[in-house]
Amino acid sequence: FSPTLLVFFSFSGDESMGVVIESFVWEPSSSFFVFFFISTFLSVSLFPYFAKNRTFSTFDHIISFSFARFQRWFLAIYTLSSVMEGLWSVYGELELSSYGLSKESIVVYLCVGYSTSLVLGPLLGVLSDLIGQKRICLLYCFLHFIAGVWKRITMSPSAWFANACLSLAGLVYSFGFETWLVVEHEKQSQRNDSLNETFWLMNFLESASLIGSQVLANWFVDENVQRGIALSATASLFLSVVAIICTVRTAKESLKTLPLRDYSAAFYAYVLGDKRIWFLGTAQACLQFSTAVFWILWAPMIVADGREVNLGLIYPCFLASRMLGSTVFPWLMSGQSLLRVEDCLVYIYAILGVVFSIVAYDYQEIRVLVILFCLFHGCSGLILPLLARLRTMYVPNELRGGMISISQVPANAAILFCLIQRGYSNKTENSTMMAFAAVSLFTASGCIYLLRRWGKSPHHDWHKL
Repeated sequence: FSPTLLVFFSFSGDESMGVVIESFVWEPSSSFFVFFFISTFLSVSLFPYFAKNRTFSTFDHIISFSFARFQRWFLAIYTLSSVMEGLWSVYGELELSSYGLSKESIVVYLCVGYSTSLVLGPLLGVLSDLIGQKRICLLYCFLHFIAGVWKRITMSPSAWFANACLSLAGLVYSFGFETWLVVEHEKQSQRNDSLNETFWLMNFLESASLIGSQVLANWFVDENVQRGIALSATASLFLSVVAIICTVRTAKESLKTLPLRDYSAAFYAYVLGDKRIWFLGTAQACLQFSTAVFWILWAPMIVADGREVNLGLIYPCFLASRMLGSTVFPWLMSGQSLLRVEDCLVYIYAILGVVFSIVAYDYQEIRVLVILFCLFHGCSGLILPLLARLRTMYVPNELRGGMISISQVPANAAILFCLIQRGYSNKTENSTMMAFAAVSLFTASGCIYLLRRWGKSPHHDWHKL
């Protein structure tokens, strides 16, 4: 990884927030990478062998040819989309600092993105349910295409339009592809095993794609940031065109959707009027908020004691942890497992709350912090497919996009508030933000516990209106 990409906000003490380029001394041992590689390889390769000894019903693994074909195309499209998503996450503050922007200007730039998601996010979720998920995924590709064109042409720090496009694209990415998958799965009447398999593969491939996109962007940037941004814009244009072609080539989507009036009535009855969905949505929002807090603060907290750190080698450890965590999902949920999804989530959320509580205590030993952050990402890699399965159990597919986007509103509002308080007003300390994230994770654990206790027929998949 190129050292020129390791840029972060420094919030320590009374110093003004700026962009700092670190020289590197401390870096994770090679044993970290060996451990993640061997563990992930063994988890993936040994599972089919041990799964044979588990009890399955007669038709659990019968997958139709048409769905298998769709699954391959879908995972290919999702991988391309993940690479596009990761390309722009590399630059972030580095792109803005190359224009000589001040601290306040950078914070405002970030706030524009979250404000866009906060205002337009719920509308996009509802729109995806009304016009069809394949079309909303095409919109995701078009947004990246537009952002790539804009950045390729303007190369200007005032390109707020491109920032808004990327924010909306990230929002669509969070719910559009998952909803498209479950709708197609239901249309072809497939068993839940095939859906669960795709859930964890999505998270696994996403993490791998993000690592690949970081390598690609670092190769582009070389010693010239502006040249790297231009090449990344070109790559984004190419990938978006390929993704659009692949999406169009998939099976035709049914035009049968609910009329707006029926959709509104159903959404009120089955989402807003169901306490179980409120618990589930709160748990989702808490995870999103804590993840955003982590990405804002992880680098400043690791270098808080003044030591020089090779952040570029720490970052892939996080994604490798997430890959490893996602491979645990099939081990827990395959066959006639005695573990309930809710039970797993209650304990995992509690573990994450403890992890963030330790970090919030202002612990500064780098090795321990890296291990704690890797544990956070490993658990996140397991939580995400578990939440996707839980949504399949409780949320009607016809309302899934709207439910996910609505649940992101409080998370985006909280992130926006923290950005303003810490980045602009400088009224909140790093440890306080981490404490807020820890409280949110404990809250999520409590919500899942209540969902398990109060939910009716929690293992029954009801999603037909």
